[in-house]
Amino acid sequence: MKNALTPTLLALGLAALMALSLALGRYPVAPADLARLAASLLGGDGGAADPGLTTVYNVVINIRLPRVLAAVLIGAALAASGAAFQAMFVNPLVSPGLLGVLAGASFGAALGMTLGQSWPVVQLCAVGCGLLAVAAAVGLAALYRGERLLMLILGGVVSSAMFTALLTLVKYVADPYDQLPAIVHWLMGGLTLADGPTVWAMAGPLAAAVLLLALLAGRLNVLSMGDEEARALGVNVGRLRLLLIVAATVAGALTVALAGVIGWVGLVIPHIARMVVGPDNRRLMPAAILMGGAYLLLVDDLARLLLATETPLGILTALVGIPFFAAALGQARRGWQ
Repeated sequence: MKNALTPTLLALGLAALMALSLALGRYPVAPADLARLAASLLGGDGGAADPGLTTVYNVVINIRLPRVLAAVLIGAALAASGAAFQAMFVNPLVSPGLLGVLAGASFGAALGMTLGQSWPVVQLCAVGCGLLAVAAAVGLAALYRGERLLMLILGGVVSSAMFTALLTLVKYVADPYDQLPAIVHWLMGGLTLADGPTVWAMAGPLAAAVLLLALLAGRLNVLSMGDEEARALGVNVGRLRLLLIVAATVAGALTVALAGVIGWVGLVIPHIARMVVGPDNRRLMPAAILMGGAYLLLVDDLARLLLATETPLGILTALVGIPFFAAALGQARRGWQ
């Protein structure tokens, strides 16, 4: 009963937090005004029937709603990607950046900024280079014989190192008065550029990648038993692993393109979800998705309200994730649970 109620409670908690986030900010919105706006929108007039709601409509719908949706989607995508990688590699301390997607996407975005391209082109460069980094890791793993998972990890280490070096090179040649500060600030992570058109354009691919990972949760249980056992059960291990890697890579690259580098979510949230609902990925994946969305939304609220100037999300998630990672190392010694 507890496991059956957990997704419902998490979904209700996420919905309540989203409503609260729409009301919080430098321009607070009263709950009564938020309810009036919701009733007006449900009535189909878009707030036009109540002229007093014009400002509320602009603040809530045009400014805060895209940011709230972006935080939920990014948190869910990072958590789902982390849960998938942890199940694939049978290690609770694996993160979505394992195969180099975060390093590749960071390099692509920095390169686009240095070349002076428009923001949509910068985001496209981030996604493309993120996919290229993972392709390089998988390609390197395919060149050498050996245990497949170990080769993938080593390929990811090489790919991450290469694209990190390329990112450093881009920062070195960037204009130190204009481009370099923009690159450094963006790499800290944040949702300041998450406007409506950008969020709506990326919501579909992000949601599709997360949904695919959720649908494959049962197969992740089989894959985590080992390749030989999975093959004995009729699973095409290579095809399934490639499909999972592609979905997790797309999810990770899109989060970087939308909000910069936001670390630790894909490591911390699946671990917490595993402690709450257990290791069965059919329950773990939905719980991680909901908890990831709620967690990043809460951190974004703190980023907006904590100081007079907005705090980069990547800093706050690291401040939470680093001590949790240190605490999780003790449990990792006892093996996969």
